[in-house]
Amino acid sequence: MDPKLGRMILKEWVAVESDSVQPVPHLRQELVRMMALAADKLRCLGASVDSVDTGFQQLPDGQTLPIPPIILAELGNDPKKPTVCFYGHLDVQPARQEDGWLTDPYTLTEVDGKLYGRGATDNKGPVLAWINAVSAFRALEEDLPVNIKFIIEGMEEAGSVALEELVRKEKDRFFSSVDYIVISDNLWINQGKPALTYGTRGNSYFRVEVKCRDQDFHSGTFGGILHEPMADLVALLGSLVDSSGHILIPGIYDQVAPLTEEERKMYKAIDLDLEEYRHSSHVKKFLFDTKEEILMHLWRYPSLSIHGIEGAFDEPGAKTVIPGRVIGKFSIRLVPHMNTSVVEKQVKQHLEHIFSKRNSSNQMTVSMTLGLQPWMANIKDNQYLAAKRAIKTVFGTEPDMTRDGSTIPIARIFQDIIQKSVMMLPLGAVDDGEHSQNEKINRWNYIEGSKLFAAFFLEMAKLRLQ
Repeated sequence: MDPKLGRMILKEWVAVESDSVQPVPHLRQELVRMMALAADKLRCLGASVDSVDTGFQQLPDGQTLPIPPIILAELGNDPKKPTVCFYGHLDVQPARQEDGWLTDPYTLTEVDGKLYGRGATDNKGPVLAWINAVSAFRALEEDLPVNIKFIIEGMEEAGSVALEELVRKEKDRFFSSVDYIVISDNLWINQGKPALTYGTRGNSYFRVEVKCRDQDFHSGTFGGILHEPMADLVALLGSLVDSSGHILIPGIYDQVAPLTEEERKMYKAIDLDLEEYRHSSHVKKFLFDTKEEILMHLWRYPSLSIHGIEGAFDEPGAKTVIPGRVIGKFSIRLVPHMNTSVVEKQVKQHLEHIFSKRNSSNQMTVSMTLGLQPWMANIKDNQYLAAKRAIKTVFGTEPDMTRDGSTIPIARIFQDIIQKSVMMLPLGAVDDGEHSQNEKINRWNYIEGSKLFAAFFLEMAKLRLQ
């Protein structure tokens, strides 16, 4: 595809305010329009396209909104060729120019080779790069080296509503012939060197509530004669992690996979300028001093983060209130071979023990509101070998072999349900700012990424299926 035409289509797609996070009817209409644009583009390539109606979403406030259709598309069904399935999403996080964007977030704007716009890197640009690669073979009137399938959704930023159900439903139909699955929904670890990602952390999200009564208290009238819920909660939250980032919950590290010498060498080989990484992050000092320690604590060790307190006074001013009921929120990023149900039990036992030592008359309850398992792939799978060769062809270098500290649930869903090799092949640079103001994708990454996918198809065709 002509690079100029590719940018024109990206501009058209970025212009659609396909925000799935805000539950507003007109934004859901924009999502439906976005999915229709993608379906039309795939049909123009000659793909058979099914826009699957997944019904409606019932929100906590009683509102009912349509779920945008999920696209299932197919190009080629030659049994002699491997079948590669690409997953992507076309919904985005909210964006307003007044929140700090230098340009209109829904107008793709090029400045110094950077294409700014909401969704440019997460995930409209990578979806289009895959389509560009297919278009190149069509333009040259050449057969595709592999059979290609697409699954594209519009609710990833809102938890991929209805996606897992559809994957289960289509396991023995749409996915029955799929050999490999590729996801391009994360970033390189630096600005100029490509990466392959073979693992993500999971996530357990917790709420701990301490309650005396539903109403708040006046501190002049009740201060000094109560077990204050906020004091109990601060003690509970303070018992979770120490100043070096070590999680204090007994047994929490027991299931963590031991570090192997082969893995240690992989961290050493990764190209990361620690000082540049610190500077670009605007952080004065990290908890660890070496590249290897930083990467291991981002990827292969669990972390605990405290996110907020609901029910506390947080407005400007000096309100002398004692909250009657407060809820603390924290999460634990999980790694192989941690299990969500075991972690839930360990957290509850720990907090119950700490609370019992305070002899408080308040009520304390703990609940896990989200439990997502970590994901790991086998880097010796055929498609990882093919992707390495394609990266070498296009970029002239070996990729960084990375894991991702965040949670991308769809990878684990595909692996568990379809039971085929899943690979993450990112296109974006570390400074692309996904979810942030001034999100962008470099023009170079977008164009070279399209070439990378085309080279990947050719390399996949060379490999014999196992």
